[in-house]
Amino acid sequence: MVKVLKKRKSYCPNKCKKHTLHKVSQYKKGAEKTTRLGRRRYDMKQKGYGGQTKPILRRKVKTTKKIILKLECTVCKGKWFHNLKRAKTIELIEENQRKKGGKKTKVVG
Repeated sequence: MVKVLKKRKSYCPNKCKKHTLHKVSQYKKGAEKTTRLGRRRYDMKQKGYGGQTKPILRRKVKTTKKIILKLECTVCKGKWFHNLKRAKTIELIEENQRKKGGKKTKVVG
């Protein structure tokens, strides 16, 4: 498990071009849109007779996902992403919840 601080100081590449305080949240994938070219192409291929045309992934190999943090600058409101290593779970914590000297849990930020 990785513990990440909800607010942290980081470099803002947008307008500020300096280190400012950022709000941290976890990136979540948006809803799939039906108007995208890949989706339209897949639906056209599936249409009619012939059954399933593309392979369906049956077994999931990876047990963890790479953590992607969404950082929002508190000054200019610019948003950008920061990738972390693989982990099963992520926990967003406040500064006062941070425990110093613990080996088991890792605090990022």
